[in-house]
Amino acid sequence: MEFTHLNEDGRGRMVNLADKADTHREAIASGRITLQPETIARIREGSLAKGDVLGIAQIAGIMAAKKTPDLIPLCHNILLRGVDLSFDITSTGVAVQATIHTQGPTGAEMEALTAVSAALLTIYDMCKAIDKTMEIQDICLLRKTGGKSGTFERDDKTPDRADTET
Repeated sequence: MEFTHLNEDGRGRMVNLADKADTHREAIASGRITLQPETIARIREGSLAKGDVLGIAQIAGIMAAKKTPDLIPLCHNILLRGVDLSFDITSTGVAVQATIHTQGPTGAEMEALTAVSAALLTIYDMCKAIDKTMEIQDICLLRKTGGKSGTFERDDKTPDRADTET
């Protein structure tokens, strides 16, 4: 069996993208964090001692997307054309979705997943003083477009947004 990330000596290498065509690529990832009702209320009110939880999580997600190659071994640096995160406060916590756009020879799935992960960890960090029961769940790729493999779309659309409050 041939491994793409190992050289002929069996050591790690970055895959050569020199011959791959540049295409527009989009990746969308999501995840959620469960929180106690009081924590959800305090996020809505903006009354946590550490400040604007979702505003800080937004910046953390963007920064993480930009730093993905520093965190994931053998991940290529890509030119991010757009990074956006959205947050839905639900009856059980907060759902996060990250959308990444790029133009290049490789996709942005890792950047989207990293953005969601960092945003959720930031929410956790900002709420840990008042909520020890938080759980980060269901981090997954929802959709990716572009490149040789084409479009992938997750069938179940995790996390469940059925309990989203308006």
